[in-house]
Amino acid sequence: MKKNEIPQNVLLKAQEWLSGQYDADTKAAVQRLLEKEDPAELTDAFYRELEFGTGGLRGIMGVGSNRMNIYTVGAATQGLSNYLKKAFAHLPQIKVAIGHDCRNNSRLFAETAANIFSANGILVYLFESLRPTPELSFAIRELGLQSGVILTASHNPKEYNGYKAYWDDGSQIVEPHDVNIIAEVGKVKVEAIRFEGNDSLILPLGAEMDEKYLEKVVSVSLSPEAIQRQHDLKIVYTPIHGTGVRLVPMALKRMGFTNIIPIPEQNVVSGDFPTVVSPNPEEPAALALALQKARETDADLVMATDPDADRIGIAIKDDKGEFILVNGNQTVLIFLYYIITKRKAMGWLTGKEYVVKTIVTSELVAEIAAKNQVEYYDCYTGFKFIADVIRENEGKKIYIGGGEESFGFLPADFVRDKDAVTSCALMAEIAAWAKDNKLTLYEMLQDIYLTYGYSKERMKYIVRQGKTGAEEIEQMMVKFRSNPPASLGGSPLEWVKDYATLIQKNLLTGEEIPIRQKTTSNVLQFFTVDGFKVSVRPSGTEPKIKFYIEVKAKLTSRDQFDQVEQQANEKVDSVMKDLIV
Repeated sequence: MKKNEIPQNVLLKAQEWLSGQYDADTKAAVQRLLEKEDPAELTDAFYRELEFGTGGLRGIMGVGSNRMNIYTVGAATQGLSNYLKKAFAHLPQIKVAIGHDCRNNSRLFAETAANIFSANGILVYLFESLRPTPELSFAIRELGLQSGVILTASHNPKEYNGYKAYWDDGSQIVEPHDVNIIAEVGKVKVEAIRFEGNDSLILPLGAEMDEKYLEKVVSVSLSPEAIQRQHDLKIVYTPIHGTGVRLVPMALKRMGFTNIIPIPEQNVVSGDFPTVVSPNPEEPAALALALQKARETDADLVMATDPDADRIGIAIKDDKGEFILVNGNQTVLIFLYYIITKRKAMGWLTGKEYVVKTIVTSELVAEIAAKNQVEYYDCYTGFKFIADVIRENEGKKIYIGGGEESFGFLPADFVRDKDAVTSCALMAEIAAWAKDNKLTLYEMLQDIYLTYGYSKERMKYIVRQGKTGAEEIEQMMVKFRSNPPASLGGSPLEWVKDYATLIQKNLLTGEEIPIRQKTTSNVLQFFTVDGFKVSVRPSGTEPKIKFYIEVKAKLTSRDQFDQVEQQANEKVDSVMKDLIV
């Protein structure tokens, strides 16, 4: 891109920042962008406003309307304040909570938000230091607040930060509130942001809330006797420099585990994430140090959490004694299999229980639920949609678990977002229960496949940065809608589900059936006659288009596992070639 090709809206927005009520450092940084020979960075910084996606406001830190800085955080907070004052005008005092993770500028952004809320007459409970995202959700419910915000970019690289907004039930904001808040944010001019806080309306949150949260965490235990017998299970845990550093080990100890092995280098709280390229427990490299420690200590289980401790990654020993990473789908399967198996044995399945998964998560969840007469729900990607299902069923049905393939699970509804602190505590118990029953977690996973069918999942994504990247991703979606593949992995295509139109169509018969979802979404799903599934969607929080692939196979004995897995991997490779990705 050349200077004379800079879009007019970008130049106008940059000029607004140069002439508006922005601080001197910000104006100087904008001027430097304008003077650069290559205007790509300027264009990306100003070509749009940051918007709420599946994970809220998220972007690269820096100056500009498309960046995370005190002004975009300020506009979001002022807009949210304006909306809260309309939505809860009947209350004598509106109250919110604010938390933050370990990222660079997270504390600054949290304090900025606290000042703005308080300047608008809203009472703020500000966590005294970094805390896990699920604890923020819990605190909203525990204190009876109207909203909350946590400053985090979850598992994104260090250049990113984010702003997740929550409603009064502790869940991330969904329609109509998210749309209404965006409308309010869009009206906010920089001069209307009330940056000067009211200290009398900002109260600290700390150890007392930790205690209440941890009490609930340990209440999920279903096999305390197994933990007593297997209390010295060797558990390697890493917070990957993030917020799990205190509460996850505390939760494990309170559950009764006595042999928790840390990774000292990754217990260092740092927004630079010095030991990893990406602090994402989905990435094998992020667990490299933990796996090394596990081999050295002959550990039973490896667990990791992302910087805001809402995602859990685990590694277990296979039948050869080698550590393997468990993918997000398998993690959900292990959790739900255990919860349903234990509740069934204890007589705790009454017919009112239900589980939830996202549409891109393994269809084996539906199989496990159906064979145990447990109701299950499908929802869009993002835990705010799982929380929405819980909200709809409040007081009528019993939530016993829900998850998504991207390493998120929620074992209990006292939190309304994915919860890696509680998930780590429960996963450790599952490992203890399996060992108590003369099983490894690997054998337990194989038993799930033997009982409910085998599936192999893989996710591939394509990254396209900036304005041109967003346009390219949209063109990919247009192409798949207008010209879906005739077959995938040698299996003819049977059904296409288009969540943009909420219609699923049978390509073999022409039959069309409505899809039951409250809202539309830019997602396509392809189902073949052999039960293969491919989901295609642009990410709501990152410059990516994602492909979720699931193939099925028959497994009749543990001895066949390696062979069946190899065949399934070959099928996945074949599907990926058919997608030309």
